[in-house]
Amino acid sequence: MPDDTRPPEGASLGPSASVADPAGRFRSLPRRQVQLTMAGVMAALFLSALDQTVVSTAMPRIITDLGGLDRFTWVVTAYLVASTTAVPIVGKLSDMYGRKSFLIGGIVIFLVGSALAGLSQTMNQLIVFRAVQGLGGGVMMAIAFVSVADLFPPADRGKYQGFIAAVFGLSSVVGPVFGGLITDTLSWHWIFYINIPLGIPIIALFVRYFPNPPRAQVRHRPDYPGIVLLMLAVVPLLIGLSWGGVQYAWGSAQVVTALAVSLAAVILFVVAETRASEPVMPLSIYRNRVVTISLTVSFLTGFAMFSGFLFIPLFFQGVLGASATSSGSFLTPMMLGIVFGAILSGQSLSRLGGHYRSQGLLGIAVMGVGMFLISRMSADTSFAGALVNIVLMGFGLGITFPAFTIAVQNAVPHSVVGVATSATQFYRTIGGTMGLAALGAVMASGFASRLARSLPDSVVDAVPPDLLAELTDNPQALVNPDAMTVLRDSLSGLGPESAEVTRQLVDTLRESLASAIGEVFLVGLVALGVAFLATLLLTEIPLRRAEDATEPVPASAAEG
Repeated sequence: MPDDTRPPEGASLGPSASVADPAGRFRSLPRRQVQLTMAGVMAALFLSALDQTVVSTAMPRIITDLGGLDRFTWVVTAYLVASTTAVPIVGKLSDMYGRKSFLIGGIVIFLVGSALAGLSQTMNQLIVFRAVQGLGGGVMMAIAFVSVADLFPPADRGKYQGFIAAVFGLSSVVGPVFGGLITDTLSWHWIFYINIPLGIPIIALFVRYFPNPPRAQVRHRPDYPGIVLLMLAVVPLLIGLSWGGVQYAWGSAQVVTALAVSLAAVILFVVAETRASEPVMPLSIYRNRVVTISLTVSFLTGFAMFSGFLFIPLFFQGVLGASATSSGSFLTPMMLGIVFGAILSGQSLSRLGGHYRSQGLLGIAVMGVGMFLISRMSADTSFAGALVNIVLMGFGLGITFPAFTIAVQNAVPHSVVGVATSATQFYRTIGGTMGLAALGAVMASGFASRLARSLPDSVVDAVPPDLLAELTDNPQALVNPDAMTVLRDSLSGLGPESAEVTRQLVDTLRESLASAIGEVFLVGLVALGVAFLATLLLTEIPLRRAEDATEPVPASAAEG
C-alpha cells in the first residue's frame, strides 16, 4: 500500500494495525508488527525508567567501594538532569527526522553508559557515566510516549498510553527491589551490566519491526541556538534546585548563580525561538489552549506528585516508627495505585468516548482527597489507614497521566506531536523538581516552628541548647536507630527524670514532624486545586478516528 493511501470509507484498521505518515494519515500495518513494536517500546521504557530508581538500594555498597559520600546524590541527579534535558530536544528532532533512528541510537547510548557505569572506579566516573545513561534514557522515554501517536489514531491511543504510564509506574516499584536483589546476589556493578543482555534484543526487534514511514522530502534546519539555550536553561535550573537547602544554602553564590544562568537562558531562548525557522520548542503550541492548560496541569500535578515520593517514606519511618527498609516499601501500594489508575484511565478513554477533561477532573479530585487525608495523619494513624490514603493519591495520579497526554496529542497536528508530547513529560518533571525544593523548605520551617511551640518547658530546661538546635535542624534520631541511641545516652546524665524527658522529647519530635509533613501535603493540595480549576477551562475535543486523522482541530476549540 502506498504511504499516502487512506483506508476506504467505513473501513476499520483496528487499533493495532496502523501507522501514521508525516502528514498524520494512517496506513495499514501487519498486526503482529504493531504488537511487537509496542512490546519493544514498553520494554525500552521500562529499562530507562528502572534506572532512575534501581541504584537507590545499591548506594551503600557503591559508597563502600568507591567512597564519595558527599557526592552520592549525584548518582541519581546526573541521570535525572540528562534525561530531562534530552526529552524536549529529541521530541522535536524526531518530528523532523523520524523516531526509529533516535530510538535505536538512544538505546545504544544507554547501553554504552551502562557498561561504563559498571566499570567505574571512582564516584566521579560513575556520576559522568550515569549522565551518559540518562541521555540515552531520556531519548528512550521521549520516543516511547510519542510512538503511541505514530501507531494509533487519537481515539485508540488512550489504552496504550495507559499501558505506557503503567510501565513507567511499575518500574518505580520494581527498581529498588531489583537493585537490592542483584547487589546482594552478584554485585552493584551488575545493576548496570544487566541492561546489556536485556537491551540488545530490543535493538534487534526495533531494527526489524519498528515502522519508519518515509519522511516528507523537506530540507530541515535544526534550531542549534535553541537547543543550546534550552540546555543552558534546564541543566542549571535542575542543578540549582538540587543544591538548594541540601549542599548549599538557598542564598549561596552557587545556587543563586545556577538559577540566574537558567533565567537568563530562558529569556534568550524565548527570543531565539521567535526567530528560528524550525524552533526546537515552537511557541505556537502555547497558543493552543488545550496544550497550554494540559502542560500547566502536568506541571502542577508533578509538583504535588513528588511530595509523595519523598515525604511518605519519611512519615512512615519518622512518625510511625517503621524501619528504613520497610518505609521505602510503603511506596509500593502508591505506585501500584498509579499503575491501575493509568490502565483504567487509558481503557476508559478509548472505550467510553475519550472524555479526557472529565477523567482529568476525576483524577485530580481523587488525588486531592488522598492528599487531604494524608495531611491529616498523625502519630496515632494506623498503618492500614495510611496505606489507604496513599493508594488513593496514587490512583488519582495514575488517572491523570493518559488523560492529559491524549488531550495534547489530539489537539496538535501530527507534524509537532513529538515536541508536544515530550513537553508534557518535561513540564511534569520540572514541576516535580521545583516541588521537591519548595516542599522541602516548607517541611523544614514547619518542623522548626512547631517544635519550638510544642516542647514542654521541662524539656527545654533539661536538654542542652546545642542538642535542641541540632535536633531542630536534623531530627535524625527519628529515622536512625544509632542516632536515637546517641540521643538517649546524651540525656542519661539527667538522672531519674532522663527517661521521662527523653519520652517527651521524642513524642514532640514525632508530632512536630507529622505536623510539618501535613503542611507539605496541604501545599500540594493547593497546587492540585489550581490544577482542578485549570482543567475546568479545558475544551474537550472529540478524539479523531483513523479515517479523519488529517482533519485539523477546530480553531475555535483549540485557540485561547
